[in-house]
Amino acid sequence: MKDIVFKEIDGGKPFYLLLGFIGFFVLAALGSAWYMEHNGHWVTGMNNQIVWGTPHVFAVFLIVAASGALNVASISSVFQKTAYKPLARLSGLLAIALLAGGLAILVLDLGRPDRLIVAMTYYNFKSIFAWNIILYIGFMGVVAIYLWMMMERKMNKFTRVAGFSAFIWRLILTTGTGSIFGFLVARQAYDTAILAPMFIIMSFAFGLAIFILVLLGIYKWSDRPLGDSILFRLKNLLGVFIGAVLYFVLTYHLTNLYITENHGIEQFILMDGGIYTKLFWIVQILIGSLLPLALLYHPSTGKSRGWIGIASLLVIIGGLAQMYVIIIGGQAYPMEMFPGKEVVSSFADGVVGSYTPSLPEIILGIGGIAVALAATFVGVRVLRFLPSTLADDAVDPHYSAREAEASA
Repeated sequence: MKDIVFKEIDGGKPFYLLLGFIGFFVLAALGSAWYMEHNGHWVTGMNNQIVWGTPHVFAVFLIVAASGALNVASISSVFQKTAYKPLARLSGLLAIALLAGGLAILVLDLGRPDRLIVAMTYYNFKSIFAWNIILYIGFMGVVAIYLWMMMERKMNKFTRVAGFSAFIWRLILTTGTGSIFGFLVARQAYDTAILAPMFIIMSFAFGLAIFILVLLGIYKWSDRPLGDSILFRLKNLLGVFIGAVLYFVLTYHLTNLYITENHGIEQFILMDGGIYTKLFWIVQILIGSLLPLALLYHPSTGKSRGWIGIASLLVIIGGLAQMYVIIIGGQAYPMEMFPGKEVVSSFADGVVGSYTPSLPEIILGIGGIAVALAATFVGVRVLRFLPSTLADDAVDPHYSAREAEASA
């Protein structure tokens, strides 16, 4: 592999126009947060039964994707795959940016953002939520140190140690996020240990899909060479992760179907759940999983950058649908207060909860994505996160041999 030169992207009017466009969504999200805080959460679609709404769908998706965005850096440092090394800096930057976007949504959706000070100064170590605050803050610190080791030539010898630490931390972080739901015994859709490893593999797919889109977008916009070798490696890896997510989803539902007490929630999600059933089968499984797999591995579309970008976008859409089904669908199904008994009361016990996302909730969620994108674009503008070229002859050690073989 030739020496890779890292350079900032050019600024100028196009950059500031793009930043202004993204900033518009950030300001809109701040306005939505103010509107919900000023009027109270009754203006949202949330209620006493569904207390985690659309903002939480976006927030958890971004937090999970942040862990997965570090995939490329982990592969280069921990598993010593040199082909991925030029992309490791962008991988770390995107991981921090996505986590910042997800946490921004959570803070603004609290209703009382000032209460975050309590969460930062008082810890209940029996609470998985308290543990996750430590994991989120620690993740940013560990990845920041990892980036420093990569970008400071004198510290390069510690890159693998820092990369291994970041790799372990991200696995623990995603396990903690999945355990938020896995430890909630009151909801039948949650209460299962398989959610922790399922969230880990979901992070791999979602984070890599976002990474591919950002990579394609930045290199197209900055007019820098991006060879097929590294892109095809990434898209093949994405296909593996999509298949792994499908495996865990299948295992999760087969496990619930085997347990008699969970037949009700399975019938609700898979057959009688209305919007949740449609989101599961049409958006999550068909559009977000099977179609991207077909696009990525088809001999024609699998070699097209446009179709690879579309497949990555479909994975993101399917991931958001999956989070919606898990988080909101799991709350909508009534809690089993007395197993085997029919419960009827004036509080609507035993009734499926109703929820319709409000515009402020959706804008707040999109604002979190805008925060992540803004942080990423500012980062690549002011610091040397991107190689000046990712052409095949620069990053693929076997490129010359392949060219000679092709010529022969």
